[in-house]
Amino acid sequence: MLKIRMKWDAEQNAAAMKRLTQIVTSIIEFPDEDLLDLADIFREKSETAIARYAFAQMARCKITL
Repeated sequence: MLKIRMKWDAEQNAAAMKRLTQIVTSIIEFPDEDLLDLADIFREKSETAIARYAFAQMARCKITL
């Protein structure tokens, strides 16, 4: 039973990492205008993961709100 649980946990962790990678990749691929829109949406919630990725990508692109 423990092996089944460990396998399930590993599969869930791998799936979560894949989804997170897809989210980060999609943020990186946003055009500047869409990236600004996303950053504006999360301006008040800058401590969230999506906001951190959006603002980091904006810094890389040298754009600001």
